Amino acid sequence: MKQVRDSVSEDRVDAIAAFGFSERQARFLVAVMVYAGAFLERQYCTFAEIAHGQKAHDFVRKLIDRGYVTVITPGALHRGRLFHLQYKPLYEAVGEPNNRNRRPATMGRMIERLMVLDAVLADRRYTWLGTEQDKVAYFKSLFEQRGVGVDPCLPHLVFGAGAEKVIRYFPDKLPIGIERDYGPRHVFLYLVTSEVPAAFRMFLFRHADLLGTVPQWTIRVIVPRRFKKAIALYRYAVRDEFTTPLKPSLVDELEAVFRCRAGTTGATHPAADFDLITAKRKFAAPRFRARYRMWQLDPSMALWGVRSSTLRDKLARGEGRIEFMDLPHQYLRLTSLVGVA
Repeated sequence: MKQVRDSVSEDRVDAIAAFGFSERQARFLVAVMVYAGAFLERQYCTFAEIAHGQKAHDFVRKLIDRGYVTVITPGALHRGRLFHLQYKPLYEAVGEPNNRNRRPATMGRMIERLMVLDAVLADRRYTWLGTEQDKVAYFKSLFEQRGVGVDPCLPHLVFGAGAEKVIRYFPDKLPIGIERDYGPRHVFLYLVTSEVPAAFRMFLFRHADLLGTVPQWTIRVIVPRRFKKAIALYRYAVRDEFTTPLKPSLVDELEAVFRCRAGTTGATHPAADFDLITAKRKFAAPRFRARYRMWQLDPSMALWGVRSSTLRDKLARGEGRIEFMDLPHQYLRLTSLVGVA
């Protein structure tokens, strides 16, 4: 099986170039489609390594005149515009006709996508996977080479049951980087959209099995300016989820608390002297509130993760890393909308 290592593939670039774009323009448009769906003119200048000027203006004007982009002007014109690339035939040409990036979104969501695009453009040491199908194909190929089954390892959500069951892989829809020249490290991006890392804990839970399988990994947390003070809470979340496993006896107590909370009939207590009120106080921290949500989705995986030391050991050996990335750019003075539905 051919291993997909870059969503901005040559065949996709060629398909977009056929619409009358230069190779450089086509490559940028593919990057926008698979990673964000929206862009700023300065981002094209960064990508193309050109000064802001006539070439960039001509490129944007071409997209506008052809109806390929929707121009969004949040405030006064001199404060800038963003461009939503929504023309369906372009997405069809790269095999992504239903990609959510072409759909209308709130202004806050658009700004978040611009931030993700900046994070990708800022690091060319890695190639990047942006679509669900590319990520699944890449990791399936990687795991087949190593003799690892694919389904249990990939982050996913399940909708429906029986014949109506649908599995969505990589539901966070964030790019994953692969070290160029076939290096072993993978970078998993995460964009902070809240001061409280509850959603981040869910992200860590969904990726824990995969992180335990890949040789080396980095979780790169993208931090908008308005959330810089929350970095400590995100560090604590990593510590809770990855570096402080529970003893088996405590896991049994935790499961009993979860079962009582869910009203599961026939739940058994872990020991004769088990006290539910005391146990509830013991497991009242944010770590366990998030873990309860995980347990509702996947009981066995949630409880395995809370006792496993695999990721703690990877962090200790340097095979796993956590890093925080500041975003120095302005986003049409709309950074305050990040995290606003």
